[in-house]
Amino acid sequence: MNIALMVTRADPVGGAQIHVRDLAAAARAHGHSPTVITSGSGPFLQDLRALHIPVVVLRYLAAPISPLQDFRALQEIQATLQSLQPDVLATHSSKAGILGRIVARRLRIPVVFTAHGWSFTPGIAPPRAALYRLIERLAAPLSSKIITVSEFDRRLALEAGITTEDRLATVHNGIPDVPAQRRASPGRGPARLVMVARFEPQKDHATLLHALAGLTGRPWELDFIGEGPLRGPVEQLVRTLGLGTRVRFLGQRPDVDACLAAAQISVLTSNWEGFPLTVLEAMRAGLPVVASAVGGVAEALQDGDSGYLVPRGEVTVLRDRLGRLLSSPGLREEMGSKGRIRWEQHFTIGQMVEKTFAIYQDVVRRSRTGDRSSPGIAAGVTA
Repeated sequence: MNIALMVTRADPVGGAQIHVRDLAAAARAHGHSPTVITSGSGPFLQDLRALHIPVVVLRYLAAPISPLQDFRALQEIQATLQSLQPDVLATHSSKAGILGRIVARRLRIPVVFTAHGWSFTPGIAPPRAALYRLIERLAAPLSSKIITVSEFDRRLALEAGITTEDRLATVHNGIPDVPAQRRASPGRGPARLVMVARFEPQKDHATLLHALAGLTGRPWELDFIGEGPLRGPVEQLVRTLGLGTRVRFLGQRPDVDACLAAAQISVLTSNWEGFPLTVLEAMRAGLPVVASAVGGVAEALQDGDSGYLVPRGEVTVLRDRLGRLLSSPGLREEMGSKGRIRWEQHFTIGQMVEKTFAIYQDVVRRSRTGDRSSPGIAAGVTA
């Protein structure tokens, strides 16, 4: 297949960009011809070029809504797709998902939209959520198929009336393995905690810091990996809580797997999520995970088995769960081992690729045969 994969921006590098990069690499390895369409610059483009994956960088495809820019982006996308003549367009992220589907319908190209968490998920301000529900309802009929990365998001789409059940499929994210030397040693001490997350409203660094402020009698250190507009306020909170000697801000890192291998506990406190790759990366490394019970997180992490799920914003519960892990190297080892096994069973790159490409091939076949019946691949849940 000739596959065009479109994501709104190349920067910052987040779950959607990593997902597209890994899918493109897998497509190439399976004998397909992938091309990535995006805008901006940064490490994402460097990774794609190192993998010899063709990239088209658009000028006007930008995240904020802008009628003039969006009109120009539609023209750019149309010219690009007319040149590439893909068998299928796979769109990722909201702006690329909307504009890409409009152009694909105009050009009669089958299109699959992957929702990496909905913009109307619980935790998002109601006015914004209402706007995005309306937009997604209008865009859904343009899709040959919509993939959600969690069963939570599939149910949310049905409850919101985005589309019908036969047009939705759940394919959980999957990630490649790492060398054995990039596995963690959770039982080692003193325990180092790590949180991989951008400093933005979606993430909840403050709840983690307030929880740890009540555990200063235990030996621990914390690494924050990521950048973003709210880094300054989080740094100030660290100083206010007197945690400056315990917390490091490592910025955006190209070697996240090495940072995880050096840690003993992974934490992800969030206000909302789709199906976060950072939880899978920690499980792959053999780390116990403590995460907010939002979005599809509970479909990856089993509470009390491979880590702990904590209600959103609950400082006291989070402090208790972290305290249990800090005081028991054996528990960290046990939960980390179970997390690694669960990743191997459910969330490898091979499992994700097989299910995703089956959907692509189905929509291409239906497009070529003129089959207008309901899409044939049912909602597949990987765990």
